[in-house]
Amino acid sequence: MNQTPSKLNILKGLTHSHTHLMKMFLTILFTFALLFSSSQASVQDFCVADLSLSDTPSGYPCKKPSTITVDAFVFSGLGVAGNTSNLIKAAVTPAFVAQFPGVNGLGLSMARLDLAVGGVIPLHTHPGASEVLLVTQGSILAGFISSSANVVYYKTLHKGDIMVFPQGLLHFQLNSEKIPALAFASFSSPNPGLQITDFALFANDLPTELVVKVTFLDKAQVKKLKAILGGTN
Repeated sequence: MNQTPSKLNILKGLTHSHTHLMKMFLTILFTFALLFSSSQASVQDFCVADLSLSDTPSGYPCKKPSTITVDAFVFSGLGVAGNTSNLIKAAVTPAFVAQFPGVNGLGLSMARLDLAVGGVIPLHTHPGASEVLLVTQGSILAGFISSSANVVYYKTLHKGDIMVFPQGLLHFQLNSEKIPALAFASFSSPNPGLQITDFALFANDLPTELVVKVTFLDKAQVKKLKAILGGTN
């Protein structure tokens, strides 16, 4: 008579153990599914982007190997100076997946930054990547703002200096010297994304009244910035 509860307890224990093992197995299976679906290049030598197809969360679909040449793995655009005759007196030449299909799925990309005297890359973010900046000519005042306490980290970088900008944080680059500056940036994604704060606020059709409320600027200032950056309303 006393054995029945013991048997029931054993059965309950086995059932609980089986359920726990199943949960662990499903968790591990889900994790591996994420890892192996995160990049098509992770299961083969490379995955040159087929830009004729749509981008996906794991990158562009791969081109057929028979159609790939060495040119897919070479990009010469960073050797050409960008046009700095514009509002910000600066130019960014990207070597992202759209320009450089060979980086698809590899978790990296680059860009060239040309800053004329007084040139600036305004506050902006890269939602999909961290950035490392290498100054190769002149000096650049660069910095970023933390998201937790809005602490600003900035410093003037000289030739040979590098600085890292954590993913998603607002950051900027400014040439405050009397000669042009040149830098190269590397990113931890083939498609890091770019959103410039000023353009996001003032280069669109968001009504002026709303911009006034969310920025604490007065109406005249908002209208002026919209006119400069091409916004409407």
